[in-house]
Amino acid sequence: MANSDRKSIVVLGAGVVGLTTAVSLQEQGNYNVTVLADAFPSDPKSVKYTSHWAGAILLNGMSGIDGTRNQLMIDAEKASLEVHMKLAASEGEASRAYLRIPAIMYLDTPLPSTNPLCQFPDFKIIPQEDLPPNTAHGISFTTLTIDPPLHLNYLVQRLSAAGGSLVRGSAMHINAILEGGAAIFAGRPPQAPAAIVNCSGLGARTLGGVEDGAVFPVRGQTVRIHAPWTRQLIMNPGPNPEEHTGVFPRASGDVYLVGTKHEDDWYPAPRPELTRKILELTLALCPEIAPPEVRAVRKPVVEDILPLILEEGVGLRPARKGGVRIQLEWLTAKDGGKVPLVHNYGHAGSGYEGSWGSADEAVKLLGSAFAQ
Repeated sequence: MANSDRKSIVVLGAGVVGLTTAVSLQEQGNYNVTVLADAFPSDPKSVKYTSHWAGAILLNGMSGIDGTRNQLMIDAEKASLEVHMKLAASEGEASRAYLRIPAIMYLDTPLPSTNPLCQFPDFKIIPQEDLPPNTAHGISFTTLTIDPPLHLNYLVQRLSAAGGSLVRGSAMHINAILEGGAAIFAGRPPQAPAAIVNCSGLGARTLGGVEDGAVFPVRGQTVRIHAPWTRQLIMNPGPNPEEHTGVFPRASGDVYLVGTKHEDDWYPAPRPELTRKILELTLALCPEIAPPEVRAVRKPVVEDILPLILEEGVGLRPARKGGVRIQLEWLTAKDGGKVPLVHNYGHAGSGYEGSWGSADEAVKLLGSAFAQ
């Protein structure tokens, strides 16, 4: 189909959900997709762009915040897992972002057999005698970790190769896009879009015309170290939001250490006391993050990890009470015509896990809207 015959679509948001949705729409062949956002993967890292700070591991059925998981998210994670597995097994640029890795998770209670994680490769229940002290239950399996910068850049390149585009802009109200499209933010004449897809994440809370009060942040603080000798993922959800501990190795040799889940906490900078606590808890959970030469002669301490630190960061997970919203709404344009608005936001800590599946649902909704 010629570009002039394609419907113009504006996707709001350039996080992992927005970019994946944009790619999925553009590759349909009958849309011209423009991603409108005020932050992109190539920007310096900041709290404004959460996808850079994500743990980015596939833990279907485990990554949601209480009250934020619904059937839409469960289905999206299942569909996404298949795509991620195919990308990881491919020989193209996409595979560079993935690391297939053995994983261990400690739990307070046994995992229900209906949990999707029980279907992961090599899933096993760890015998009680093999568990660390003060640990009630444990499971092991094989999963994937994703390197966010590599994966996000891959999505941008894939979008561009298919003919999609990016425009920087900060829309304060959905009606501004309805009237002028993304063109007004690029200094071009207004061009009303045929449809809008809202992947604004946490921005859905304040975006005029949406203003979803069910959206809230779940603050995560992370520490990235370089420890290429660490090649096992370990996670302990812990008894409270400050003891949500995880060791997430990546293909680059970097390891993400995660440590907090604080609801409605907007603080944008790392808290030094939490960084210290993350290192202490992580070292107790996985002493293997310390250099091998240290472990060969003595028990490692936090000071042995400090030289390995590459960065500390904060991300605000875009959670939503009631779960992810993937829904069709109709807007009325100035000429009285009806324009579809498809919402796809509220993924909390499961953006990477649900990205492809929720994008597919958004594509289906938009297709059904145009068929009416």
